[in-house]
Amino acid sequence: MASRKKNSSKARRYTVKEKEDILRYVESVNSKQGRGGQTAAVKKFGISALTISTWMRSHANGTGGIKTSAKGVGGVLAKLGALHAEIAAKEKQLAAMQAEFAKLKSSI
Repeated sequence: MASRKKNSSKARRYTVKEKEDILRYVESVNSKQGRGGQTAAVKKFGISALTISTWMRSHANGTGGIKTSAKGVGGVLAKLGALHAEIAAKEKQLAAMQAEFAKLKSSI
């Protein structure tokens, strides 16, 4: 059996500040050129496109903990996510109020 070398490299971990800086860079390129921010960030920072797209998705879902400006697609998606969460909470509250209303109405 041939011996193989084990890959001794470990996955690179990025701090929240590094992620914020990279996502801001992506946003700034996208706002200036309309697109191409992710590709530019891959070339500039040496990070895989998959990593950046994962950060962008988690940021859009509100789970990334990364704050960016309201400009660009990332900012719009962040606002949409926040509004969606607020609407869902209000709908839940409304459903509870409607149930209470129906209960009181039926007791008359």
